[in-house]
Amino acid sequence: MEIGTVLPQLEIGHDPRSLADYARRVEESGYEHVLAYDHVLGVDPDREGWDGPYDYESTFHEPLTTYSYLAGQTDELAFMTGILVLPQRQTALVAKQAAQLDRFTDGRFRMGIGVGWNEPEYVALGEDFSRRGQRIEEQVEVLRRLWTDELVEFEGEFHEIPDVGIRPLPVQQPIPLWMGGMADPVKRRVARIADGWLPQFQPGDEAEAHLADLYEHAEAAGRDPDDIGLGGRMYAVPDEDDEWIDRVQAWRDLGADHLSITTMYQGLEGEEHATHLERVAEVLNGVDLL
Repeated sequence: MEIGTVLPQLEIGHDPRSLADYARRVEESGYEHVLAYDHVLGVDPDREGWDGPYDYESTFHEPLTTYSYLAGQTDELAFMTGILVLPQRQTALVAKQAAQLDRFTDGRFRMGIGVGWNEPEYVALGEDFSRRGQRIEEQVEVLRRLWTDELVEFEGEFHEIPDVGIRPLPVQQPIPLWMGGMADPVKRRVARIADGWLPQFQPGDEAEAHLADLYEHAEAAGRDPDDIGLGGRMYAVPDEDDEWIDRVQAWRDLGADHLSITTMYQGLEGEEHATHLERVAEVLNGVDLL
């Protein structure tokens, strides 16, 4: 199981040197990837009916741009979006940006995607929130075509591509596409077209039930469930060394392929995130889990 970290976007600050220092330190500690959340726009929390977890004061470093910068600051670290709100973005532009990033990282990029929940963000970006589920399915097909074919001619419900292509193509043919979310339509979509799943659960009875659903949907779609990767997230609360070990082991026992450790919401600031992750790495290395 590959273990990485969640970029502490909300708490690491705006200085690019802090981002570079974080990436270098987690790589030196033995973590294999960094995962970043995505929001293009934040909403005024006083907006009527608003109950989202983030607002316009929440810092979100744009993942694809940030990773292109961090790729030049690290040697072997992999990068993943978790998740990129794909239906609110232009598909061909994302294909181009992701292919370039995959080149910069020598094939160490995985793209986690999802439909999101923030309707005002969709409105501001000129996309239809109500049809985001249908749009993402077509986007997956278009992305894979653009990443593997020199020229693409495609006409669908949301895209018209008149015999064009991107250059350079990515190292990976195609870039792996993982999906986030836990609603039943999402699980069915993952089972049919995704390379992996990024659910929000923790190991336990709920996780087992969701995975049983996914495997059933995969078999109904004619896919081997073992071909669908599983990625988890866990909190590393300071001073709970035994708990870190238990949580990592639980994800391993569940069959996760990737695990991302988050340090946000623990009262840490700036470089304290990397310092804490160095301590977590020491503990996990001590029991051969990292």
